Amino acid sequence: MSQLYVVVLAVIVVTLLAVALFRASRVKTKADYLVAGRSLPAVVLVLTLLTSWIGAGSLFAGAENAYRNGFAALWQPAGGWLGLLLIYFIAPRARKFAQFTLPDLLEARYNQTARVLGTFAILFAYVGITSYQFKGGGNVLHLIFPDAVTPELGTYIVAAFVIVTTALAGMSSVAYMDVAIGSLVTVICILATPMLFLRAGGWAGLHAALPATHFQVLGALSFTRAMEFLVPTMLLMLGNQVMYQKFFSAKTERDARLSVVGWILGTVMLETLIVAIAVFGSALYPTGEVARQPYEIIPYTARHGLPALMGALLLGAVFAKVISTASNYLFSPATNLIQDVFVRYIAPEASNKRVLIVSRLAVVLLGCWALYQAVYAQSILEKMLWAYTIYSAALTPVVLAAFYSKRVTAWGAVAAIAAGTVVTLAWDVPCVKTVFPPILAQRDAIFPALFAAVAAMIVVSRFTPAPSAQQLAQMGD
Repeated sequence: MSQLYVVVLAVIVVTLLAVALFRASRVKTKADYLVAGRSLPAVVLVLTLLTSWIGAGSLFAGAENAYRNGFAALWQPAGGWLGLLLIYFIAPRARKFAQFTLPDLLEARYNQTARVLGTFAILFAYVGITSYQFKGGGNVLHLIFPDAVTPELGTYIVAAFVIVTTALAGMSSVAYMDVAIGSLVTVICILATPMLFLRAGGWAGLHAALPATHFQVLGALSFTRAMEFLVPTMLLMLGNQVMYQKFFSAKTERDARLSVVGWILGTVMLETLIVAIAVFGSALYPTGEVARQPYEIIPYTARHGLPALMGALLLGAVFAKVISTASNYLFSPATNLIQDVFVRYIAPEASNKRVLIVSRLAVVLLGCWALYQAVYAQSILEKMLWAYTIYSAALTPVVLAAFYSKRVTAWGAVAAIAAGTVVTLAWDVPCVKTVFPPILAQRDAIFPALFAAVAAMIVVSRFTPAPSAQQLAQMGD
């Protein structure tokens, strides 16, 4: 049985490495590396968007949430679904803008200061997201090789693989690796879910094994806690630079819009299946190792609750999914360092060859920073919410305002990015929390940080000059 897991994992690793090497041979220019030469058709966009969005945040943090709270855990992915409905209208405008990074947009619509602050916010958030992909992948390797690979060693192995494959071909490698991974994960989850449902005894067995709250809309969650899951996810989706880079990589505006339709359908289906698998697993394995580390419920259930081949495929799919999301969120901030710092301020006349060398170096350095965070992260769920919050509060309001508001000013955007970032970073500092009432200090940072950012944007915009007609024209206004 263990040999079967090794074979499946080996096939996945070799396939991903072959895709990365092949796409690397076709990278010649900065545009090839950063936005895949703006050549991605709608079908590729659907699978790369789906695969980059659903990673350890869903497979580990979301699964942990489902293990503890049942189907009420759907509040977390529902935020992404709401965000996607709005993205349908944003996608063609983003492709029309057609730059390389989100800070490109921030400078065009606002100013250089907004670009720099936006870059720092993205670095903090996306390296944090990458870190818990490394940690999740390490746990998968430990479950496959319990005697040979510790979770810590697994984390180092996953980090090394992601750094190498991402550095090779950039967006081209990431997008086409996602096509294989997205197809595999979707098919396996569709097949595995009914198997686990029957193994758990159907609805009668589930109701007998689990508390009644697992089947209620809010479950054991308060409405406020449900919103603390939904709102950061929705706002991350709306302002997600990984998503905008994919739209910048689209062949046409039509391909960008069509990809969102497929993305909505795929995300609703796949994230519902992931929550269901975790809930069924919680009925099958209510005690033992997985009860102490519930974020492992999906790979644990794959290992112990399914027939050997199906379990191996699901575990391999989880591993591949983590690899894909880690690649996406590692590559994105590396793009920021190159486009928004190196090319913009250090070497604006750099050749394509020099940009490619520095781009790959940036991937390696950021990967090492993410690995450091992964080694010291205690909870994948907490790390996920922290990363989502810093991005959601600091960047999403100003990104949406760039497309849909004619009155938000450059300095209003700067104030919003600064306020959202500072409040999120300071929220968990013990000496800062003592100044707030206990009922507020115990909550996550999302609502205070979001309130601070939006308030700063509105107030400062009220007292500073309106944007120029040229700035508005770049956004399609």
